[in-house]
Amino acid sequence: MAPAVSFLLGMMTLCVFFLAPATARSYNVSDYGAMPDGRTDAANPFLNAWAAACSSTEPAAIYVPAGRFLISQATFKGPCKNNATRIFVDGTLVAPSTYCAVPNWLLFMAVRGLSIFGGTIDGQGQAFWACRKAGRRCPQGAMSLTVAKSKKVLISGLTSLNSELFHIAIFGSSSIQIQGATISAPAHSPNTDGIHIQKSSDVTVIDTSIETGDDCISIGEGTTNVWIEKVSCGPGHGISIGSLGGTPSEAGVQNITVTWVAFSGTENGLRIKTWGKPYAGYVKGVNFAHATMDNVQFPIVVDQNYCPYNSSGIKISQVAYTDIQGSSATEVALKFDCSASNPCSEIMMHNINLTYQNNQALTYCKNAHGITSGVMKPPGCIEYEISVLGHGSGL
Repeated sequence: MAPAVSFLLGMMTLCVFFLAPATARSYNVSDYGAMPDGRTDAANPFLNAWAAACSSTEPAAIYVPAGRFLISQATFKGPCKNNATRIFVDGTLVAPSTYCAVPNWLLFMAVRGLSIFGGTIDGQGQAFWACRKAGRRCPQGAMSLTVAKSKKVLISGLTSLNSELFHIAIFGSSSIQIQGATISAPAHSPNTDGIHIQKSSDVTVIDTSIETGDDCISIGEGTTNVWIEKVSCGPGHGISIGSLGGTPSEAGVQNITVTWVAFSGTENGLRIKTWGKPYAGYVKGVNFAHATMDNVQFPIVVDQNYCPYNSSGIKISQVAYTDIQGSSATEVALKFDCSASNPCSEIMMHNINLTYQNNQALTYCKNAHGITSGVMKPPGCIEYEISVLGHGSGL
């Protein structure tokens, strides 16, 4: 079976899994003492409701009513006795207005079959950003919502505001779906990646709007089978694979699809970035398709000299760009700055139409090999590579 077909069938299975059971035990956080006043710490009531739902052998539902619930920090641990726990959120979960003292504000660990519907989480990161901007000694900052070592998790209709660091982080997990999310932080907020995915597989992000101060979506080492569709990004730093190759023995990244996405006023559009270090690794099997750029500084960029120290040891290959349209905010709209020791190979470009101030943009290519076809504006500069013809471009 072809990898793409297998992946799609897996996503269909995942969607079937997320269908809600007909009946479920219900646990209201208010019944456990949670106060919707935005001042009283509701961490223990939330954790107690979770403990009751998690210990149920039947499907369970946790309900968070309207109001603002202050949560100092909460770690929701599994495994649970059931594989169908749902959390319905009508209210807003609020982090302390001072700094979080831990790296994860809301952490779901070792859960299976969890679904989160609706709600808002407000990381209140303003004080943390100000501390960093002033150059003071600050805590490390917290990610707002983290899913770690988990399987079959759905996050649907969530709004995430003003996270100190990453808004949603997926670590060491599989079969994760994020849909209908709204993520927002100011353009000046540092390291507030919208969604970060690392050491995870079979992750889907669809119908999501992201405005933030760093990458809208970042894909780290050891990540495979990711599908990103119908995502709007801006402000932000674009959708990035990397940074990779910062440490020895990093796992590779492969089978990544980004399609029907829109970028507005972002620093980058579609980016692959690796540290300029000699550590080995790879990126392969990437498909960027049907993307629109509106005044994006670098619409298409491969940067293998990110904070350069040496020639990058990461091998980038089998990357396709199809139907990339719009405008660049800088003259160089397409940049491939690849490694001298590990040149980019099997790069395939088809129907690229990017302009700069209504004029033809420029390209920059270094150590990049592949083929181009169809409309190429600006003209392609990658070196023709006959070997890719045997692989099939899929364009």
